[in-house]
Amino acid sequence: GFVVNTILKEADLFCPNSVRINFTIYLKKTKMTFWTALKLSFTNIKTKKGRTALTAFASSIGIIGIAIVLALSNGFQKQIDKTQSNTLAQMPITISQTVSSSTGTKDTTTVAKTGQIKAKTSQADQATHTNKLTTSYLTYIKNLDPKLSKNVTYTYSTGMNLIRKVDGKVKTVSFSNQNSKNSNSASAAMASMTGVGTSVYPSAETSKNSFLKKHYTVLNGKLPTKANEVVLITDRKRNTNINALKNLGFDVKSNQNLTYAKVVGTTVKLVTNNDYYQSLPTGNYLPNKLTTSLYQKADNQTIKIVGILKAKNKDSENVLATGIAYSDQLSKNVIQANKASKIVKAQKKSDSNVMTGAKVDSDTKTSLISYLGGSTTPASILIYPNSFKNKDKVLKYLDKYNKGKSKANKVIYTDLAGTVSTLTGSLMDAITYVLIAFAGISLVTSMIMIAIITYTSVLERTKEIGILKALGARKKDITRVFDAETTILGVASGCLGVLIAWALTFPTNAVLSNITGLKNVAQLNPMHGLILIIISTVLTVLGGHIPARMAAKKDAATALRSE
Repeated sequence: GFVVNTILKEADLFCPNSVRINFTIYLKKTKMTFWTALKLSFTNIKTKKGRTALTAFASSIGIIGIAIVLALSNGFQKQIDKTQSNTLAQMPITISQTVSSSTGTKDTTTVAKTGQIKAKTSQADQATHTNKLTTSYLTYIKNLDPKLSKNVTYTYSTGMNLIRKVDGKVKTVSFSNQNSKNSNSASAAMASMTGVGTSVYPSAETSKNSFLKKHYTVLNGKLPTKANEVVLITDRKRNTNINALKNLGFDVKSNQNLTYAKVVGTTVKLVTNNDYYQSLPTGNYLPNKLTTSLYQKADNQTIKIVGILKAKNKDSENVLATGIAYSDQLSKNVIQANKASKIVKAQKKSDSNVMTGAKVDSDTKTSLISYLGGSTTPASILIYPNSFKNKDKVLKYLDKYNKGKSKANKVIYTDLAGTVSTLTGSLMDAITYVLIAFAGISLVTSMIMIAIITYTSVLERTKEIGILKALGARKKDITRVFDAETTILGVASGCLGVLIAWALTFPTNAVLSNITGLKNVAQLNPMHGLILIIISTVLTVLGGHIPARMAAKKDAATALRSE
Protein backbone atom coordinates (compact mmCIF):
# COMPACT_ATOMS: atom_id res chain seq x y z
CA GLY A 1 0.00 0.00 0.00
CA PHE A 2 1.05 3.66 0.11
CA VAL A 3 0.64 6.48 2.71
CA VAL A 4 -1.60 9.52 2.31
CA ASN A 5 -1.12 12.35 4.86
CA THR A 6 -4.14 14.64 4.97
CA ILE A 7 -3.80 18.03 6.65
CA LEU A 8 -6.88 20.02 7.22
CA LYS A 9 -5.34 23.35 6.17
CA GLU A 10 -8.71 25.07 5.75
CA ALA A 11 -9.62 24.17 9.30
CA ASP A 12 -6.38 25.82 10.46
CA LEU A 13 -7.30 29.07 8.75
CA PHE A 14 -10.78 29.43 10.12
CA CYS A 15 -10.47 27.39 13.30
CA PRO A 16 -7.15 28.14 14.95
CA ASN A 17 -8.00 25.90 17.82
CA SER A 18 -8.93 22.96 15.65
CA VAL A 19 -7.13 19.66 15.96
CA ARG A 20 -4.96 18.47 13.07
CA ILE A 21 -5.73 14.90 12.18
CA ASN A 22 -3.06 12.72 10.50
CA PHE A 23 -4.21 9.30 9.23
CA THR A 24 -2.83 6.56 6.96
CA ILE A 25 -4.86 4.71 4.30
CA TYR A 26 -3.60 1.36 2.88
CA LEU A 27 -4.92 0.70 -0.65
CA LYS A 28 -4.62 -2.84 -2.07
CA LYS A 29 -4.01 -3.55 -5.76
CA THR A 30 -7.02 -4.73 -7.73
CA LYS A 31 -7.11 -8.50 -8.33
CA MET A 32 -9.47 -10.87 -10.13
CA THR A 33 -9.58 -14.49 -8.98
CA PHE A 34 -9.88 -17.34 -11.45
CA TRP A 35 -13.27 -18.19 -9.92
CA THR A 36 -14.52 -14.66 -10.74
CA ALA A 37 -13.14 -15.02 -14.25
CA LEU A 38 -15.00 -18.33 -14.60
CA LYS A 39 -18.28 -16.71 -13.54
CA LEU A 40 -17.83 -13.83 -16.02
CA SER A 41 -16.98 -16.30 -18.80
CA PHE A 42 -19.90 -18.56 -17.95
CA THR A 43 -22.26 -15.57 -18.05
CA ASN A 44 -20.94 -14.66 -21.49
CA ILE A 45 -21.22 -18.26 -22.74
CA LYS A 46 -24.89 -18.44 -21.65
CA THR A 47 -25.67 -15.57 -24.01
CA LYS A 48 -24.32 -17.63 -26.95
CA LYS A 49 -25.68 -21.10 -26.18
CA GLY A 50 -26.07 -22.24 -29.77
CA ARG A 51 -22.58 -21.24 -30.86
CA THR A 52 -21.08 -22.69 -27.67
CA ALA A 53 -22.84 -26.03 -28.21
CA LEU A 54 -21.64 -26.27 -31.82
CA THR A 55 -18.12 -25.27 -30.81
CA ALA A 56 -18.03 -27.88 -28.03
CA PHE A 57 -19.33 -30.59 -30.39
CA ALA A 58 -16.85 -29.69 -33.14
CA SER A 59 -14.01 -29.70 -30.63
CA SER A 60 -15.13 -33.07 -29.27
CA ILE A 61 -14.85 -34.88 -32.63
CA GLY A 62 -11.15 -35.58 -32.11
CA ILE A 63 -11.81 -36.79 -28.57
CA ILE A 64 -14.60 -39.06 -29.87
CA GLY A 65 -12.24 -40.61 -32.44
CA ILE A 66 -9.45 -41.25 -29.97
CA ALA A 67 -11.86 -42.53 -27.30
CA ILE A 68 -13.40 -45.07 -29.72
CA VAL A 69 -9.93 -46.22 -30.84
CA LEU A 70 -8.87 -46.68 -27.21
CA ALA A 71 -12.14 -48.46 -26.39
CA LEU A 72 -11.67 -50.90 -29.27
CA SER A 73 -7.98 -51.36 -28.47
CA ASN A 74 -8.76 -51.98 -24.82
CA GLY A 75 -11.49 -54.47 -25.71
CA PHE A 76 -9.45 -56.34 -28.30
CA GLN A 77 -6.50 -56.51 -25.89
CA LYS A 78 -8.80 -58.08 -23.29
CA GLN A 79 -10.00 -60.57 -25.91
CA ILE A 80 -6.37 -61.35 -26.76
CA ASP A 81 -5.49 -61.75 -23.07
CA LYS A 82 -8.47 -64.05 -22.60
CA THR A 83 -7.45 -66.13 -25.61
CA GLN A 84 -3.88 -66.26 -24.34
CA SER A 85 -4.95 -67.41 -20.90
CA ASN A 86 -7.17 -70.12 -22.42
CA THR A 87 -5.04 -71.15 -25.38
CA LEU A 88 -1.43 -70.15 -24.78
CA ALA A 89 -1.57 -71.36 -21.20
CA GLN A 90 -1.92 -74.86 -22.67
CA MET A 91 1.46 -74.41 -24.33
CA PRO A 92 4.10 -75.58 -21.87
CA ILE A 93 7.52 -74.13 -21.25
CA THR A 94 9.75 -76.66 -22.97
CA ILE A 95 13.31 -77.59 -22.05
CA SER A 96 14.86 -79.90 -24.67
CA GLN A 97 18.31 -81.44 -24.85
CA THR A 98 18.90 -79.58 -28.10
CA VAL A 99 17.43 -76.14 -28.74
CA SER A 100 17.90 -73.32 -31.23
CA SER A 101 19.41 -70.28 -29.56
CA SER A 102 17.42 -67.06 -29.98
CA THR A 103 20.56 -64.97 -30.37
CA GLY A 104 21.88 -65.21 -33.90
CA THR A 105 25.56 -65.69 -34.69
CA LYS A 106 27.28 -63.09 -36.85
CA ASP A 107 28.86 -64.45 -40.00
CA THR A 108 32.60 -63.75 -39.69
CA THR A 109 33.89 -66.14 -42.35
CA THR A 110 36.04 -64.80 -45.18
CA VAL A 111 36.13 -65.65 -48.86
CA ALA A 112 38.00 -68.85 -49.68
CA LYS A 113 41.33 -68.58 -51.45
CA THR A 114 41.48 -68.86 -55.21
CA GLY A 115 41.30 -72.48 -56.33
CA GLN A 116 40.14 -73.65 -52.88
CA ILE A 117 36.89 -74.24 -51.02
CA LYS A 118 36.28 -73.67 -47.37
CA ALA A 119 34.29 -75.89 -45.00
CA LYS A 120 31.78 -73.81 -43.05
CA THR A 121 29.40 -74.53 -40.20
CA SER A 122 25.87 -73.50 -41.16
CA GLN A 123 24.09 -70.70 -39.32
CA ALA A 124 21.49 -73.21 -38.08
CA ASP A 125 24.19 -75.43 -36.57
CA GLN A 126 25.90 -72.41 -35.01
CA ALA A 127 22.62 -71.41 -33.39
CA THR A 128 22.05 -74.90 -31.99
CA HIS A 129 22.60 -75.10 -28.24
CA THR A 130 22.93 -78.33 -26.26
CA ASN A 131 21.36 -78.16 -22.82
CA LYS A 132 23.11 -80.06 -20.07
CA LEU A 133 20.23 -81.64 -18.17
CA THR A 134 22.34 -82.71 -15.21
CA THR A 135 21.11 -84.34 -12.01
CA SER A 136 21.41 -81.02 -10.20
CA TYR A 137 19.24 -79.30 -12.82
CA LEU A 138 16.60 -82.02 -12.67
CA THR A 139 16.54 -81.59 -8.88
CA TYR A 140 16.19 -77.83 -9.39
CA ILE A 141 13.12 -78.45 -11.59
CA LYS A 142 11.62 -80.83 -9.03
CA ASN A 143 11.94 -78.09 -6.39
CA LEU A 144 9.73 -75.75 -8.44
CA ASP A 145 6.94 -74.35 -6.26
CA PRO A 146 3.75 -76.45 -6.84
CA LYS A 147 1.75 -73.22 -6.58
CA LEU A 148 3.37 -72.17 -9.86
CA SER A 149 3.15 -75.50 -11.67
CA LYS A 150 1.67 -78.79 -10.53
CA ASN A 151 2.15 -80.55 -13.87
CA VAL A 152 5.68 -81.24 -15.11
CA THR A 153 6.10 -83.86 -17.84
CA TYR A 154 9.36 -85.67 -18.61
CA THR A 155 9.62 -87.19 -22.07
CA TYR A 156 12.23 -89.81 -22.93
CA SER A 157 13.57 -91.05 -26.26
CA THR A 158 13.49 -94.65 -25.10
CA GLY A 159 11.78 -97.15 -27.34
CA MET A 160 9.19 -99.65 -26.13
CA ASN A 161 9.20 -103.30 -27.14
CA LEU A 162 5.46 -103.67 -27.71
CA ILE A 163 3.75 -106.74 -29.16
CA ARG A 164 0.10 -107.65 -29.57
CA LYS A 165 -1.94 -110.62 -30.64
CA VAL A 166 -3.97 -109.76 -33.73
CA ASP A 167 -6.23 -112.49 -35.10
CA GLY A 168 -4.18 -115.08 -33.18
CA LYS A 169 -0.85 -113.84 -34.53
CA VAL A 170 1.77 -111.96 -32.49
CA LYS A 171 2.72 -108.65 -34.14
CA THR A 172 4.97 -105.74 -33.31
CA VAL A 173 3.01 -102.58 -32.47
CA SER A 174 3.81 -99.09 -31.26
CA PHE A 175 2.24 -96.02 -29.63
CA SER A 176 3.48 -93.80 -32.46
CA ASN A 177 1.16 -91.42 -34.29
CA GLN A 178 3.47 -91.27 -37.31
CA ASN A 179 3.01 -93.00 -40.62
CA SER A 180 5.14 -96.17 -40.56
CA LYS A 181 6.33 -95.33 -44.09
CA ASN A 182 7.56 -91.91 -42.95
CA SER A 183 8.56 -92.32 -39.30
CA ASN A 184 10.97 -89.38 -39.38
CA SER A 185 8.18 -86.83 -39.48
CA ALA A 186 8.88 -83.17 -38.78
CA SER A 187 5.80 -83.05 -36.53
CA ALA A 188 7.50 -85.33 -34.01
CA ALA A 189 10.50 -83.02 -33.85
CA MET A 190 8.24 -79.98 -33.50
CA ALA A 191 6.33 -81.63 -30.64
CA SER A 192 9.60 -82.35 -28.86
CA MET A 193 10.82 -78.75 -29.29
CA THR A 194 7.61 -76.90 -28.39
CA GLY A 195 5.71 -79.38 -26.21
CA VAL A 196 2.61 -78.95 -28.38
CA GLY A 197 1.01 -82.13 -29.70
CA THR A 198 2.93 -84.54 -27.48
CA SER A 199 1.59 -87.95 -26.45
CA VAL A 200 2.82 -87.90 -22.86
CA TYR A 201 1.01 -86.46 -19.85
CA PRO A 202 2.38 -85.80 -16.32
CA SER A 203 2.86 -88.81 -14.08
CA ALA A 204 0.90 -87.07 -11.31
CA GLU A 205 -2.15 -88.05 -13.36
CA THR A 206 -2.06 -91.57 -11.95
CA SER A 207 -3.53 -90.24 -8.72
CA LYS A 208 -5.35 -86.94 -9.39
CA ASN A 209 -6.06 -86.77 -13.14
CA SER A 210 -6.36 -82.98 -12.87
CA PHE A 211 -4.55 -82.45 -16.19
CA LEU A 212 -6.75 -84.82 -18.19
CA LYS A 213 -9.94 -83.72 -16.38
CA LYS A 214 -9.22 -80.10 -17.25
CA HIS A 215 -8.88 -80.69 -20.98
CA TYR A 216 -10.80 -83.88 -21.79
CA THR A 217 -14.15 -85.61 -21.37
CA VAL A 218 -14.44 -89.38 -21.05
CA LEU A 219 -16.38 -90.80 -24.02
CA ASN A 220 -16.03 -94.39 -22.94
CA GLY A 221 -14.16 -96.29 -20.25
CA LYS A 222 -12.36 -94.33 -17.53
CA LEU A 223 -9.40 -92.10 -16.78
CA PRO A 224 -6.07 -93.91 -16.18
CA THR A 225 -5.01 -94.54 -12.59
CA LYS A 226 -1.85 -96.61 -13.22
CA ALA A 227 1.27 -96.21 -15.33
CA ASN A 228 0.36 -99.23 -17.50
CA GLU A 229 -3.05 -97.74 -18.38
CA VAL A 230 -3.26 -95.65 -21.54
CA VAL A 231 -6.03 -93.74 -23.30
CA LEU A 232 -7.03 -92.89 -26.85
CA ILE A 233 -7.31 -89.13 -27.48
CA THR A 234 -9.83 -87.69 -29.99
CA ASP A 235 -10.68 -84.17 -31.04
CA ARG A 236 -14.05 -82.49 -30.42
CA LYS A 237 -15.56 -84.32 -33.44
CA ARG A 238 -14.40 -87.67 -31.99
CA ASN A 239 -11.81 -88.12 -34.74
CA THR A 240 -8.44 -89.68 -33.98
CA ASN A 241 -5.18 -90.26 -35.83
CA ILE A 242 -5.49 -93.19 -38.23
CA ASN A 243 -1.75 -93.88 -37.93
CA ALA A 244 -2.14 -94.45 -34.18
CA LEU A 245 -4.76 -97.14 -34.85
CA LYS A 246 -2.75 -98.77 -37.65
CA ASN A 247 0.41 -98.83 -35.52
CA LEU A 248 -1.58 -100.66 -32.84
CA GLY A 249 -2.51 -103.36 -35.34
CA PHE A 250 -6.02 -102.22 -36.26
CA ASP A 251 -6.99 -102.74 -39.90
CA VAL A 252 -8.74 -99.44 -40.62
CA LYS A 253 -9.27 -97.17 -43.59
CA SER A 254 -9.62 -93.41 -43.73
CA ASN A 255 -13.03 -92.16 -42.48
CA GLN A 256 -13.92 -95.63 -41.19
CA ASN A 257 -15.93 -95.70 -37.92
CA LEU A 258 -14.95 -97.97 -35.04
CA THR A 259 -17.06 -98.83 -32.01
CA TYR A 260 -15.78 -97.90 -28.56
CA ALA A 261 -15.75 -101.58 -27.57
CA LYS A 262 -13.31 -102.41 -30.38
CA VAL A 263 -10.71 -100.07 -28.86
CA VAL A 264 -11.36 -99.90 -25.10
CA GLY A 265 -9.97 -102.97 -23.36
CA THR A 266 -7.29 -103.62 -26.02
CA THR A 267 -4.12 -104.96 -24.40
CA VAL A 268 -0.50 -105.04 -25.56
CA LYS A 269 2.56 -106.60 -23.99
CA LEU A 270 5.66 -104.61 -23.05
CA VAL A 271 8.68 -106.92 -23.36
CA THR A 272 12.01 -106.33 -21.59
CA ASN A 273 15.22 -106.02 -23.63
CA ASN A 274 16.63 -109.30 -22.31
CA ASP A 275 13.59 -111.16 -23.62
CA TYR A 276 13.07 -109.14 -26.77
CA TYR A 277 16.65 -109.23 -28.11
CA GLN A 278 18.83 -112.27 -28.70
CA SER A 279 22.63 -112.23 -28.74
CA LEU A 280 24.45 -113.59 -31.79
CA PRO A 281 27.86 -115.30 -31.74
CA THR A 282 29.27 -112.21 -33.50
CA GLY A 283 28.34 -110.05 -30.50
CA ASN A 284 25.51 -108.36 -32.34
CA TYR A 285 21.89 -108.35 -31.22
CA LEU A 286 18.69 -109.01 -33.13
CA PRO A 287 15.03 -109.11 -32.06
CA ASN A 288 13.69 -112.55 -31.18
CA LYS A 289 11.03 -114.19 -33.31
CA LEU A 290 7.52 -113.04 -32.50
CA THR A 291 6.14 -116.20 -30.92
CA THR A 292 3.45 -117.01 -28.42
CA SER A 293 6.12 -117.90 -25.87
CA LEU A 294 7.59 -114.37 -26.20
CA TYR A 295 4.09 -112.96 -25.74
CA GLN A 296 3.67 -114.97 -22.55
CA LYS A 297 7.03 -114.16 -20.89
CA ALA A 298 6.69 -113.71 -17.12
CA ASP A 299 8.52 -110.38 -17.10
CA ASN A 300 6.16 -108.84 -19.64
CA GLN A 301 3.99 -105.92 -18.55
CA THR A 302 0.40 -105.72 -19.75
CA ILE A 303 -0.62 -102.32 -21.04
CA LYS A 304 -4.31 -101.66 -21.47
CA ILE A 305 -6.36 -98.98 -23.24
CA VAL A 306 -8.78 -98.04 -20.47
CA GLY A 307 -10.64 -95.13 -22.03
CA ILE A 308 -11.39 -92.87 -24.97
CA LEU A 309 -11.16 -89.13 -24.25
CA LYS A 310 -12.52 -86.19 -26.23
CA ALA A 311 -11.10 -82.65 -26.14
CA LYS A 312 -13.45 -80.37 -24.16
CA ASN A 313 -12.96 -77.30 -26.35
CA LYS A 314 -10.90 -75.88 -29.19
CA ASP A 315 -8.20 -74.66 -26.81
CA SER A 316 -7.59 -78.21 -25.55
CA GLU A 317 -7.24 -79.91 -28.92
CA ASN A 318 -3.49 -79.32 -29.20
CA VAL A 319 -2.58 -80.13 -25.61
CA LEU A 320 -2.08 -83.80 -26.49
CA ALA A 321 -1.90 -85.27 -29.99
CA THR A 322 -4.83 -87.37 -31.13
CA GLY A 323 -3.90 -91.02 -30.75
CA ILE A 324 -2.52 -92.99 -27.82
CA ALA A 325 -1.46 -90.95 -24.77
CA TYR A 326 0.40 -92.39 -21.80
CA SER A 327 1.98 -91.27 -18.54
CA ASP A 328 5.65 -90.35 -18.40
CA GLN A 329 5.87 -92.85 -15.54
CA LEU A 330 5.50 -95.62 -18.12
CA SER A 331 8.70 -94.45 -19.85
CA LYS A 332 10.47 -94.31 -16.49
CA ASN A 333 9.39 -97.91 -15.78
CA VAL A 334 10.75 -99.02 -19.16
CA ILE A 335 14.10 -97.38 -18.43
CA GLN A 336 14.21 -98.91 -14.97
CA ALA A 337 13.63 -102.37 -16.44
CA ASN A 338 16.13 -102.04 -19.33
CA LYS A 339 18.99 -99.81 -18.15
CA ALA A 340 20.98 -102.84 -16.94
CA SER A 341 20.00 -105.13 -19.83
CA LYS A 342 22.62 -107.02 -21.84
CA ILE A 343 22.12 -105.04 -25.05
CA VAL A 344 22.49 -101.71 -23.21
CA LYS A 345 25.73 -102.84 -21.58
CA ALA A 346 27.03 -104.08 -24.95
CA GLN A 347 26.13 -100.78 -26.66
CA LYS A 348 27.89 -98.73 -23.98
CA LYS A 349 31.08 -100.70 -24.54
CA SER A 350 30.95 -100.71 -28.35
CA ASP A 351 31.69 -97.92 -30.84
CA SER A 352 29.47 -99.67 -33.38
CA ASN A 353 25.74 -100.15 -33.59
CA VAL A 354 25.30 -103.52 -31.85
CA MET A 355 22.31 -104.32 -34.08
CA THR A 356 23.73 -103.37 -37.49
CA GLY A 357 27.47 -103.42 -36.83
CA ALA A 358 27.93 -99.96 -38.42
CA LYS A 359 30.42 -97.54 -36.89
CA VAL A 360 28.82 -94.65 -34.98
CA ASP A 361 30.01 -91.36 -33.54
CA SER A 362 29.55 -90.30 -29.94
CA ASP A 363 26.23 -88.50 -30.55
CA THR A 364 24.72 -91.45 -32.40
CA LYS A 365 25.96 -93.81 -29.69
CA THR A 366 24.27 -91.69 -27.01
CA SER A 367 21.02 -91.75 -29.02
CA LEU A 368 21.20 -95.53 -29.37
CA ILE A 369 21.73 -95.99 -25.63
CA SER A 370 18.76 -93.71 -24.94
CA TYR A 371 16.58 -95.60 -27.40
CA LEU A 372 17.45 -98.91 -25.78
CA GLY A 373 16.47 -97.52 -22.36
CA GLY A 374 19.97 -97.04 -20.99
CA SER A 375 19.72 -93.31 -20.19
CA THR A 376 17.75 -91.68 -17.39
CA THR A 377 18.25 -88.20 -18.87
CA PRO A 378 14.93 -86.90 -20.26
CA ALA A 379 14.74 -85.82 -23.89
CA SER A 380 12.62 -82.86 -22.85
CA ILE A 381 10.87 -81.35 -19.84
CA LEU A 382 7.43 -79.78 -20.23
CA ILE A 383 6.36 -77.35 -17.52
CA TYR A 384 2.66 -76.42 -17.50
CA PRO A 385 2.13 -73.26 -15.37
CA ASN A 386 -0.98 -73.33 -13.17
CA SER A 387 -2.12 -70.07 -14.75
CA PHE A 388 -1.01 -67.65 -17.44
CA LYS A 389 -0.02 -65.15 -14.73
CA ASN A 390 2.25 -67.71 -13.05
CA LYS A 391 4.13 -68.29 -16.28
CA ASP A 392 6.35 -65.25 -15.76
CA LYS A 393 7.22 -66.45 -12.26
CA VAL A 394 8.20 -69.86 -13.65
CA LEU A 395 10.41 -68.15 -16.25
CA LYS A 396 12.10 -66.07 -13.53
CA TYR A 397 12.75 -69.29 -11.60
CA LEU A 398 14.37 -70.88 -14.67
CA ASP A 399 16.41 -67.72 -15.39
CA LYS A 400 17.69 -67.74 -11.81
CA TYR A 401 19.47 -71.06 -12.48
CA ASN A 402 21.37 -69.53 -15.43
CA LYS A 403 22.55 -66.50 -13.49
CA GLY A 404 26.34 -66.34 -13.39
CA LYS A 405 26.81 -69.39 -15.63
CA SER A 406 28.74 -69.48 -18.89
CA LYS A 407 26.85 -69.73 -22.17
CA ALA A 408 27.75 -73.41 -22.55
CA ASN A 409 26.39 -74.27 -19.10
CA LYS A 410 23.17 -72.32 -19.43
CA VAL A 411 19.91 -74.21 -19.95
CA ILE A 412 17.82 -72.52 -22.64
CA TYR A 413 14.07 -73.04 -22.67
CA THR A 414 11.41 -72.50 -25.34
CA ASP A 415 8.45 -70.31 -24.41
CA LEU A 416 6.15 -70.51 -27.42
CA ALA A 417 3.30 -68.83 -25.54
CA GLY A 418 5.51 -65.86 -24.67
CA THR A 419 6.67 -65.51 -28.27
CA VAL A 420 3.10 -65.47 -29.59
CA SER A 421 1.97 -63.13 -26.80
CA THR A 422 4.75 -60.62 -27.49
CA LEU A 423 4.02 -60.67 -31.22
CA THR A 424 0.27 -60.09 -30.86
CA GLY A 425 0.79 -57.43 -28.17
CA SER A 426 3.26 -55.51 -30.35
CA LEU A 427 0.94 -55.64 -33.37
CA MET A 428 -2.01 -54.42 -31.27
CA ASP A 429 0.03 -51.53 -29.86
CA ALA A 430 1.27 -50.53 -33.32
CA ILE A 431 -2.25 -50.48 -34.76
CA THR A 432 -3.50 -48.45 -31.79
CA TYR A 433 -0.73 -45.85 -32.13
CA VAL A 434 -1.39 -45.40 -35.85
CA LEU A 435 -5.15 -44.95 -35.36
CA ILE A 436 -4.61 -42.51 -32.48
CA ALA A 437 -2.21 -40.51 -34.65
CA PHE A 438 -4.86 -40.17 -37.37
CA ALA A 439 -7.54 -39.25 -34.83
CA GLY A 440 -5.12 -36.80 -33.20
CA ILE A 441 -5.09 -34.70 -36.38
CA SER A 442 -8.61 -33.57 -35.55
CA LEU A 443 -7.36 -32.35 -32.16
CA VAL A 444 -4.95 -29.99 -33.93
CA THR A 445 -7.86 -28.79 -36.04
CA SER A 446 -9.84 -28.24 -32.85
CA MET A 447 -7.02 -26.09 -31.40
CA ILE A 448 -7.03 -23.86 -34.48
CA MET A 449 -10.82 -23.58 -34.37
CA ILE A 450 -10.77 -22.64 -30.67
CA ALA A 451 -8.17 -19.94 -31.42
CA ILE A 452 -10.46 -18.48 -34.10
CA ILE A 453 -13.52 -18.65 -31.83
CA THR A 454 -11.61 -16.99 -28.99
CA TYR A 455 -10.33 -14.27 -31.31
CA THR A 456 -13.90 -13.64 -32.46
CA SER A 457 -15.00 -13.42 -28.84
CA VAL A 458 -12.22 -10.87 -28.16
CA LEU A 459 -13.49 -8.66 -31.00
CA GLU A 460 -17.07 -8.94 -29.75
CA ARG A 461 -16.12 -8.07 -26.17
CA THR A 462 -13.73 -5.18 -26.87
CA LYS A 463 -15.92 -2.69 -25.03
CA GLU A 464 -16.23 -5.08 -22.09
CA ILE A 465 -12.44 -5.29 -21.99
CA GLY A 466 -12.26 -1.47 -21.83
CA ILE A 467 -14.74 -1.37 -18.94
CA LEU A 468 -12.80 -4.03 -17.01
CA LYS A 469 -9.57 -2.11 -17.47
CA ALA A 470 -11.26 1.15 -16.40
CA LEU A 471 -12.33 -0.64 -13.22
CA GLY A 472 -8.72 -1.57 -12.54
CA ALA A 473 -8.39 -4.99 -14.21
CA ARG A 474 -4.82 -5.91 -15.01
CA LYS A 475 -3.53 -7.53 -18.20
CA LYS A 476 -3.34 -10.91 -16.46
CA ASP A 477 -6.96 -10.51 -15.31
CA ILE A 478 -8.12 -9.95 -18.89
CA THR A 479 -6.08 -12.98 -20.00
CA ARG A 480 -7.59 -14.99 -17.17
CA VAL A 481 -11.14 -14.15 -18.30
CA PHE A 482 -10.58 -15.58 -21.78
CA ASP A 483 -8.51 -18.52 -20.47
CA ALA A 484 -11.43 -19.33 -18.18
CA GLU A 485 -13.77 -19.29 -21.16
CA THR A 486 -11.59 -21.71 -23.14
CA THR A 487 -11.27 -23.89 -20.01
CA ILE A 488 -15.06 -24.18 -19.86
CA LEU A 489 -15.15 -25.03 -23.58
CA GLY A 490 -12.36 -27.60 -23.16
CA VAL A 491 -14.03 -29.39 -20.25
CA ALA A 492 -17.39 -29.29 -22.05
CA SER A 493 -16.00 -30.66 -25.31
CA GLY A 494 -13.97 -33.32 -23.47
CA CYS A 495 -16.94 -34.52 -21.43
CA LEU A 496 -19.21 -34.43 -24.48
CA GLY A 497 -16.68 -36.39 -26.56
CA VAL A 498 -16.19 -39.07 -23.90
CA LEU A 499 -19.96 -39.35 -23.35
CA ILE A 500 -20.68 -39.70 -27.09
CA ALA A 501 -17.83 -42.24 -27.48
CA TRP A 502 -19.20 -44.29 -24.57
CA ALA A 503 -22.67 -44.23 -26.13
CA LEU A 504 -21.23 -45.36 -29.48
CA THR A 505 -19.66 -48.46 -27.86
CA PHE A 506 -23.12 -50.08 -27.64
CA PRO A 507 -23.97 -50.07 -31.37
CA THR A 508 -20.29 -50.83 -32.14
CA ASN A 509 -20.44 -53.94 -29.93
CA ALA A 510 -23.71 -55.00 -31.55
CA VAL A 511 -22.22 -54.75 -35.06
CA LEU A 512 -18.97 -56.54 -34.10
CA SER A 513 -20.92 -59.27 -32.33
CA ASN A 514 -22.91 -60.00 -35.49
CA ILE A 515 -19.84 -59.90 -37.73
CA THR A 516 -17.17 -61.61 -35.59
CA GLY A 517 -19.12 -63.26 -32.78
CA LEU A 518 -17.01 -61.40 -30.20
CA LYS A 519 -18.99 -59.78 -27.40
CA ASN A 520 -18.25 -56.51 -25.56
CA VAL A 521 -15.19 -55.69 -27.66
CA ALA A 522 -15.48 -51.90 -27.31
CA GLN A 523 -14.80 -51.10 -23.64
CA LEU A 524 -13.92 -47.53 -22.71
CA ASN A 525 -11.59 -47.42 -19.72
CA PRO A 526 -12.75 -44.69 -17.25
CA MET A 527 -9.11 -43.68 -16.73
CA HIS A 528 -8.73 -43.15 -20.49
CA GLY A 529 -11.87 -40.99 -20.44
CA LEU A 530 -10.51 -38.81 -17.62
CA ILE A 531 -7.16 -38.39 -19.39
CA LEU A 532 -8.92 -37.38 -22.62
CA ILE A 533 -10.95 -34.71 -20.79
CA ILE A 534 -7.72 -33.30 -19.32
CA ILE A 535 -6.04 -33.36 -22.77
CA SER A 536 -9.06 -31.62 -24.31
CA THR A 537 -8.95 -28.92 -21.64
CA VAL A 538 -5.21 -28.33 -21.96
CA LEU A 539 -5.26 -28.17 -25.77
CA THR A 540 -8.27 -25.84 -25.79
CA VAL A 541 -6.63 -23.47 -23.31
CA LEU A 542 -3.43 -23.49 -25.37
CA GLY A 543 -5.41 -22.78 -28.53
CA GLY A 544 -7.19 -19.79 -26.98
CA HIS A 545 -4.28 -18.35 -25.01
CA ILE A 546 -2.77 -16.28 -27.87
CA PRO A 547 -6.04 -14.42 -28.58
CA ALA A 548 -6.42 -13.97 -24.80
CA ARG A 549 -3.01 -12.30 -24.66
CA MET A 550 -4.03 -10.05 -27.55
CA ALA A 551 -7.11 -8.98 -25.59
CA ALA A 552 -4.98 -8.14 -22.54
CA LYS A 553 -2.82 -5.76 -24.58
CA LYS A 554 -5.72 -3.61 -25.79
CA ASP A 555 -5.72 0.04 -24.67
CA ALA A 556 -8.55 0.86 -22.26
CA ALA A 557 -9.53 4.18 -23.86
CA THR A 558 -9.51 2.71 -27.38
CA ALA A 559 -11.54 -0.27 -26.21
CA LEU A 560 -14.16 1.98 -24.57
CA ARG A 561 -14.63 3.98 -27.79
CA SER A 562 -15.25 0.83 -29.85
CA GLU A 563 -18.77 -0.07 -30.92
